[in-house]
Amino acid sequence: MSKSLEEVNESVSTENKKSVFKKILAFFGPAYLISVGYMDPGNWATDIAGGSQFGYSLLWVLLMSNMMALLLQSLSARLGIVTQRDLAQASRETYSPFINYILYFLAEIAIAACDLAEVLGMAIGINLLFDIPLIQGVMITVLDTFLLLFLINKGIRKMEAFIIALVTVIGVSFIFEMIFAQPEMDKVILGLIPTMPNETALYIAIGIIGATVMPHNLYLHSSLVQTRKFDRSKAGIKQALKYNFIDSTIALNLAFFVNAAILILAAATFYKVGMHNVAEIQDAHKFLQPLLGTKWAPILFAVALIAAGQSSTITGTLAGQIIMEGYLNLRIQPWVRRIITRLIAIVPAVVVITIFGEGVTGKLLIFSQVVLSLQLGFAIIPLIHFVSDKTKMKGFHISRVTQIASWIVASIIVILNGKLVFDEINGWLESAENPLILWLTVVPLAFAFLILLLYIVFKPFFDKSNRTIHNHSPHHLKLQFPKGQTYSKKNIAVTVDFTTADEVALNNAFELGGKEAEYTLIHVVETVGAHMFGDDADDHETTVDEKLLLEYEAILKEKGFKVTTKLGFGLPDKVIPVLINQGKFDVLVMGTHGHTGLKDLLFGTTVDHIRHKISIPLFIVKQ
Repeated sequence: MSKSLEEVNESVSTENKKSVFKKILAFFGPAYLISVGYMDPGNWATDIAGGSQFGYSLLWVLLMSNMMALLLQSLSARLGIVTQRDLAQASRETYSPFINYILYFLAEIAIAACDLAEVLGMAIGINLLFDIPLIQGVMITVLDTFLLLFLINKGIRKMEAFIIALVTVIGVSFIFEMIFAQPEMDKVILGLIPTMPNETALYIAIGIIGATVMPHNLYLHSSLVQTRKFDRSKAGIKQALKYNFIDSTIALNLAFFVNAAILILAAATFYKVGMHNVAEIQDAHKFLQPLLGTKWAPILFAVALIAAGQSSTITGTLAGQIIMEGYLNLRIQPWVRRIITRLIAIVPAVVVITIFGEGVTGKLLIFSQVVLSLQLGFAIIPLIHFVSDKTKMKGFHISRVTQIASWIVASIIVILNGKLVFDEINGWLESAENPLILWLTVVPLAFAFLILLLYIVFKPFFDKSNRTIHNHSPHHLKLQFPKGQTYSKKNIAVTVDFTTADEVALNNAFELGGKEAEYTLIHVVETVGAHMFGDDADDHETTVDEKLLLEYEAILKEKGFKVTTKLGFGLPDKVIPVLINQGKFDVLVMGTHGHTGLKDLLFGTTVDHIRHKISIPLFIVKQ
């Protein structure tokens, strides 16, 4: 299995820092990317609805959610730091393919629900600030695909700096909003005492939990902590765990401040004057100026909303990449992944807004957060099992007290979600004209998910076996060395892409040339920097690819093979023919993943283009 977010894995060194402060600073960053998911537009909708309908009384839900989030995110970071596996990879190594496909599907639904909230939030912010129609604003959000590609190729530290800048904009905006609103501090403090006014408040509370403790953030955090390179000794791992916990505590408390500020703003303005039905972000923006008496209040509100949407959409896409690569052990081109994620969110947004009008965006946002909350159990329970496993965690498993606290948190979330599902289905059955259809479809589906949840809860207690971990490092390739004496091919080129396809390609090349032939391993770097700067590209992925190519060369030379390497830059279907035609090769061997039709487009297969541009035989090997 390849490394999580391989292009930035261990790209930030924390070693050889002269002071403790610089050491801590080197670890800081991942939690800030996580924190934006806790202040995305979905939070705004649930916080505004909660504040306008119930005043300050649901502040305790935000505080409880933040404490849950801190616990769960620290578990996620622990998993990544100790095992060097993200949550999706750990699930793939633990559960059967059938269960993993279901978990992957549920995780993708969570990503789509999250992205829907971000699309709507950004579109609303653009509409409020520039008076651009909501549908057009939704379409504009597609453009951030290119921003993500630009940032990831500049390195993870640049991305973290960009996100922190956006978080700063959000924080500063709400500091001024609090100054304008002048909330009643005694009521704010009373709001931290647990109360539940009615069942509607429960629905909003579950939405707040779903918006705060987000399943995709658990996948993301377990991967982002692996961007730090540190001493892998016990002392080094212990230090990394400590610094990442500090990072998470600071970042998530900042997110709590923003969420609390939004709810307090709604309570201090709308609830205070009897406007209990302000659930739409647009309405909140419209009423801020007349209620607070300053034009800056709605402007800062819209600016913060755009910053929240833009920052969280970047991290949401990274989470989507981690989930796909981890569960399916599959990488597709980043721009394709981004477009797919964005379209999945845009289509329902456009359809609903077109049919029901712009007035339903608040309800759509809250619904997206409830969907997130329903998916939480399927991410939290495996995570708790993994970090409790003494074998997996190599002595860094969580204590008994932490296990109990984690299971209590998981139980609260699952029980609340169970009640919500029961109430919703019961309501549908009572109001449906033909309830038999629901009994034959929705009810069995709900029971199926309940069985899946129980399976995930109890399976690890009965099955302690661990799957073998596979990595696409050349040290894990199973290479066969033929013993024959006569071979026809003397100069063989082999394309490698650091996947399992390399194993098949190299073994077939050996059958053609044996140890008498000369082998040239060709790999093409396809990053944005490679396309723009060619040989002068200096991004992290180029460095990683060059290192892996040299490892391939060293291993094969140790086995007695004559090997050289060539690193190309740009589009493989253009670069490979040039390299082949410049050399004196007898044959080109290429491994493929066996894709056809649409999959050729998605996975960037280049065989069809190359075979028309080279003058030597092409030997295609399917995996």
